[in-house]
Amino acid sequence: MRKHFLWVTMAIFFLSATILSWRSDGANRSVSVKRKNAAFTTKELFGQYVNNLYEAARLQEAGLAFNVFEKAVTGYTNLKLSHQVPQNSDVLTVVDFTKSSREKRMWIINLFSKQLVLNTWVAHGSGSGEEMASRFSDTNDSHQSSVGFYVTDKVYIGKHGRSLYLDGMDPGFNGSARMRSIVVHGANYVGQAAINEQGYIGRSFGCPAVSPKVVNKVINTIAGKTVFFINGNDESYYSKYLDEAGPLNLMASADTSFTFAKF
Repeated sequence: MRKHFLWVTMAIFFLSATILSWRSDGANRSVSVKRKNAAFTTKELFGQYVNNLYEAARLQEAGLAFNVFEKAVTGYTNLKLSHQVPQNSDVLTVVDFTKSSREKRMWIINLFSKQLVLNTWVAHGSGSGEEMASRFSDTNDSHQSSVGFYVTDKVYIGKHGRSLYLDGMDPGFNGSARMRSIVVHGANYVGQAAINEQGYIGRSFGCPAVSPKVVNKVINTIAGKTVFFINGNDESYYSKYLDEAGPLNLMASADTSFTFAKF
């Protein structure tokens, strides 16, 4: 099963980064790419793969910074390699709390179809700041947001209505998410009306709350073991899932040659 996963994942990486980046020279030709004689390093190929996704989904136009997306994809890959999410999990959610809450700073991306599914507003915790989130904590009752990688879980009905459990994957940064009841839920203080009234959206007790108008779409799209990444200005943040060795070793682990059509 793992061998099959490695093969499929490498095929995605190489096909995305190599085939789609080549242009026609008037005839179809094949090129053999070998680990020892590769024209590109594995790091360059991974960078091409991420860039291909970024451009295909038009994420720059949607306001998502490339370096934030690259971190999110690195973590997504490592979470798959560590079997924290299923092999067929194709959705990645990115929240960038370095941006103003006036901006739509949540992006839900389908990495297989290379499409931006939704770009919307998302609240940070009241303890993290007003318009901007500048403080982060994993402490109960801090009412602060927590940075890092999460894996979504089951849907439930709570005090905010239909909501979605999140499991923090980074101990010390978001590992207490379940205990703190940090979940995705809808909130009336998220949306353009709040911005018009006070200049920025309202704040939660630490949950990444979204508008009631989109909460069902958000939950339906990301529920059930998908990767959810919150980026923020926290210089102390470190995650083992940001280790580039995982994706690069995956790409370098092939003992066979791959042949691609050069278009």
